[in-house]
Amino acid sequence: MAKSANQKLKLLYLLKILTEQTDEEHCMSAQALIDALAVYDIKAERKSIYDDIAQLIDFGYDIILVKAKNGGGYYLAGREFELAELKLLVETVQASRFLTLKKSRELIAKIEKLASKADAGQLQRQVYVANRIKTANESIYYIVDDIHRAIQNNEQISFQYLEWNLDKELRPRKDGKIYRISPWALTCKDENYYLIAHDSESDAIKHFRVDKMGHMQVLTGAAREGAELFDRFDIAAYANKTFGMFGGREEVVTLEFENHFIGVVMDRFGKEVSVRKKDAEHFAVRVQVALSGQFYGWLTGLGVGAKVTAPAKVVEEYRGYLQDVTEQYH
Repeated sequence: MAKSANQKLKLLYLLKILTEQTDEEHCMSAQALIDALAVYDIKAERKSIYDDIAQLIDFGYDIILVKAKNGGGYYLAGREFELAELKLLVETVQASRFLTLKKSRELIAKIEKLASKADAGQLQRQVYVANRIKTANESIYYIVDDIHRAIQNNEQISFQYLEWNLDKELRPRKDGKIYRISPWALTCKDENYYLIAHDSESDAIKHFRVDKMGHMQVLTGAAREGAELFDRFDIAAYANKTFGMFGGREEVVTLEFENHFIGVVMDRFGKEVSVRKKDAEHFAVRVQVALSGQFYGWLTGLGVGAKVTAPAKVVEEYRGYLQDVTEQYH
């Protein structure tokens, strides 16, 4: 009987079967592998299965033979990712607000293919993407790729910056103004993706929400600007001092907290922040922040256990912020 067209692909299909259908708890006997190959119209005998598996092992695949009267057989042990690592990747994709619902599902489906079908079922059970807040900008996945390419090739980019209107539509800001900037870094902050860039119009470092960038183009041949600013630029420090990635006037301020807020402070400013004990119940830190409504809102959210103590002009500015808020309820 003539061999099928798939017969030459026997070794590849055998590896596919072992990858998709086996793991430490799910072995396949030689006969089961023969039956599985038959689904792809590939003929095999026990001896050829033994020889094929030996070749795969010689090539580097970690295929284990479990000897048992019942339930024994072969399984693919060594995989690029452990199940716990795949779960972490799935959770990261789910939590990424800068990915659309559609792109999140596509990526998770690809991650599932890295596991056996049994383990993929465990990944599927932890997927709750539908209830997560996601961006509406479907092109963000490709925008990020283009930004990386522009950074690598030392080129500028242009785009329109988008904002929501009351009809829940993303529309260009400033009458469709075209922004032309030099991209230098990408960072993730507060579940959003941001581009850190040099704006030649104001000769300053600025940041932009990537999911709010539309009609982005790489300006081939236009060399990036602002290298002298980024030679001494610390992305981590920049992200820590901008609250909610809202910029503002930068000031070195002294903040006082009750001792139980030490974890909040370290999460916000990092482990390197200088902590000074003030008394048995309080400590103080001196940090550089970008003053904005978001910074004052963060401080207010901590309640009476946190306050700004210096400089005096910032204390007065914060007092005015609190008065403006409370006056809305008079």
